[in-house]
Amino acid sequence: MRKKDLEIALQSVKGFESPDPALEQYMTPANMAADIIFNAYRDGDIEGMKVVDLGCGTGMLSIGAALAGAGAVIGFDRSENALRVARANAESLGVDAEFRLMDVSEVTEQADTVVMNPPFGCQRRNADRPFLDKAMELAECVYSIHMAETVGFLKEYCGKKGREITYCRIYKYEMPHTFAFHTKMKKTVEVAVVKIR
Repeated sequence: MRKKDLEIALQSVKGFESPDPALEQYMTPANMAADIIFNAYRDGDIEGMKVVDLGCGTGMLSIGAALAGAGAVIGFDRSENALRVARANAESLGVDAEFRLMDVSEVTEQADTVVMNPPFGCQRRNADRPFLDKAMELAECVYSIHMAETVGFLKEYCGKKGREITYCRIYKYEMPHTFAFHTKMKKTVEVAVVKIR
């Protein structure tokens, strides 16, 4: 598998029809998703593995994992609208991924690897913590996206749970004007992709 081919395929994944600000629904950019999935694939954390995507939205990371040869992919989200788009995206790309309507707190599906782009906590402080806790409960290996400024906290938080961050890469993430409270047409923020073991 070539990363460029994965990115090209993921560029066709459609985003949220009516994003919900309370859920911080922002689409993971195709180039970032391809990079995350390709690195996980290269590290042996995707191919043939059971992959769970918490807060899967319209399926960007789930579909990426399926395209990279995951043995099974299940995406969970609490938005039926997002899941409808995710299912259509998977069908249009011809990938086998299952999408379930469920709050992250209710997920019990064990996995080899969890991939996720949880809420950053901009609208609701600590919104990413239930995702982190659940991901570490479900899998030995977690790939997650967070605000770069929180990496120190993440290292400490994971350490208290007996886990460690074994990989961290910083990306510039352009957040488009999506919600009424956005004052700029786009805002660039730094996000960190971490691998937790």
